[in-house]
Amino acid sequence: MEREEYLAAIKPRMPEKRYIHTIGVMETAIALAKVFGENEKNAEIAAILHDIAKYADIAWMEKIVRDEKLDHRLIGWGSELLHGPVGAYIAEHEFGIVEEDILNAIRFHTTGRVGMSRLEKILFVADMIEPNRKFNGVERLRKKAQKNLDKAVSACVRHTLAFLIDTKQPIYPLSIDCYNDLMKREDSEG
Repeated sequence: MEREEYLAAIKPRMPEKRYIHTIGVMETAIALAKVFGENEKNAEIAAILHDIAKYADIAWMEKIVRDEKLDHRLIGWGSELLHGPVGAYIAEHEFGIVEEDILNAIRFHTTGRVGMSRLEKILFVADMIEPNRKFNGVERLRKKAQKNLDKAVSACVRHTLAFLIDTKQPIYPLSIDCYNDLMKREDSEG
């Protein structure tokens, strides 16, 4: 499929504001792929499909988690976390995406994980810094993303965790594992 076909397929599945966000993520992911030597087409596809399940029925998404034997810990976390893994399922089963790197980028774009690939990092960061995002600190994250992808991922993870802690929300275990892995890597790099 080409870009326009993917975009036409996702547009009816989300509100206009989320579609505009998706375009911003796509453009940002492509730009980051250019900077960091990643496959731009893969970045484009992952970005377009990353929120495909964001507005899907929660009971249906939980059924996918159970039926496909996805991480059982996802049950009860709601759309914010379910839409990544279920989005990867949709990308594979409805759109025929077979590249595991694209599927993992979609799957882990909200939580991060230990040992993220370059494409996974690009989508994770692009989702947070796309041009329509407006929050304190986003400009600092955008500047980091132009210089060093690993430092941008680390800053984005820390920002997200701080937000969750400040707003007294639970933190999904993969996000904590991701943070711990990033801190270990930063320590070993000096």
